[in-house]
Amino acid sequence: MSDTAVSTAYSDQAARLVARIDRDGWGSVRPSLYETARVISAAPWLPGESRRIAYLLQEQAPDGSWGEGPEPYRLLPTLSGVEAALAVLRRGATSAETVRRLATAVDRGLAALRALPPAGPWPDTAAAEILVPSLVAKIHEQIALIARDEIPGLGGWRPGPGPALPRGYDQAVPAYVARRYTSAGSLPVKLHHTFEGVAGYIPQALIPDGQELLGSSPAATAARAAAASPAPAAGAVAALEPVAQRYGGLFPEAAPILVFERLWVAAALARAHLPAATLPTLRRWTADIYDPRGVRGAPGLMTDADDTAMAVLVASRVGLPYTPEPLDLFHNGSHYDCYIGEDTGSVTANAHALQALGSYLHRHPETQHTYGPRTDKLRDWLISQQQPEGPWPDKWHASPYYATQRCVAALTQYGGDHASAAVETAAAWTLDTQRDDGSWGVWGGTAEETAYAAQILLSTATTTHQPQRARALDRAETYLNAAADSGHHPALWHDKTLYAPHAMIDAEVLAVREMLRTRHGLNRHRTTPTNAER
Repeated sequence: MSDTAVSTAYSDQAARLVARIDRDGWGSVRPSLYETARVISAAPWLPGESRRIAYLLQEQAPDGSWGEGPEPYRLLPTLSGVEAALAVLRRGATSAETVRRLATAVDRGLAALRALPPAGPWPDTAAAEILVPSLVAKIHEQIALIARDEIPGLGGWRPGPGPALPRGYDQAVPAYVARRYTSAGSLPVKLHHTFEGVAGYIPQALIPDGQELLGSSPAATAARAAAASPAPAAGAVAALEPVAQRYGGLFPEAAPILVFERLWVAAALARAHLPAATLPTLRRWTADIYDPRGVRGAPGLMTDADDTAMAVLVASRVGLPYTPEPLDLFHNGSHYDCYIGEDTGSVTANAHALQALGSYLHRHPETQHTYGPRTDKLRDWLISQQQPEGPWPDKWHASPYYATQRCVAALTQYGGDHASAAVETAAAWTLDTQRDDGSWGVWGGTAEETAYAAQILLSTATTTHQPQRARALDRAETYLNAAADSGHHPALWHDKTLYAPHAMIDAEVLAVREMLRTRHGLNRHRTTPTNAER
């Protein structure tokens, strides 16, 4: 796409978005109810608790649950909210009005847990198999202690019976995991981010050391401090206070999210065009992030294939001479594991890897003997993961539109004729699932998912359904233009619970609006990537 084809409005908005992200040292996500409640429970010594308790009470839904999304996604945040309220009540020393409100919140939360579907299906969020049974056990423990002790200020109130463990979870898992790694003599880094789930089951010797956030998680950091000593640790306060200051006394599930946010924003903008004003900043970001030993999403996390692949891909987009060699660590023979010891694969991480390898091969054809066979296997693996109806699912996102867009983009550019049937099926599924208002969405229409769906239709080179596709894109453009200034994005991304990376979503919507604006001047039957796309 030529510079003259790019609107001044898009270039200005992209430059402002990049500048805003560059000024923020933490990342643009909303606070997490789950994470904040864990800090309330484990770190009463941390300044600002009254703000966190007020947030806990404000965020409870009319049905008594906590969290975002459909009922199954509310299980973990509701367990976290109930346990935190019980912990505050058991500690005492709070106002009579706060006691009354917390007691009511506990009663309503326990009722909401009893009303949840007993067998799910439960979402594949991070370490749910550990966190859910651990919190159920904590709630029962808190209820037993309140019943046993005479706590001033509670009057005659006592909580009702604790929740049953939902089917599909095993109460023995946290202790089993702890015994397994106690025998091994160390706790793997992959458990640091969700350390609060095993904190009560491991010996002191296995508690990770450090003065920084443990696994980038405030909840894990607070749990480490509580497990290590009953007194507040200066290192824990120093690690948690800056995060609390950034998020108004509250906590997100990971901090900072700069690697993920900056790489995904750069890649999203590159799909439309990278304005010249953004390139120095994007190159600096990429140079800071790229690591020949592999890229990690945040300090304290494991290196992973997804962030590493995106660093290689963005480097290609912004003209930096970085190789895909760091990805070699994660290759398992047919595709890439997200990290060493991964239980379930990710199609989006592998779609990013295919784009990274394909882009590098285009610039360095002399490496065909090394990366050519690998891209072929990766292409075939991605195709094999497609559902018969056309979409791809993925563990990092609740919506299939995200994963499907990533797979379609990779296979359209680097899958060749082998991928044409898969791409056609994905495009047909996308057309069939558009909502009446022109949007797309797994639970309801959203700007984020509409941006992904529109990109699927823009990048597929199908010769069928052309009038239908044109109408669908027109309706999508109208919807996105109307929704562009809403400033709110529903939480669809998987961590321990659902979250929304706002800057990344803003970049996706901004880029696709520009692509929709200029689509009539593009070759809509193009099957090979342009230089900018490569």
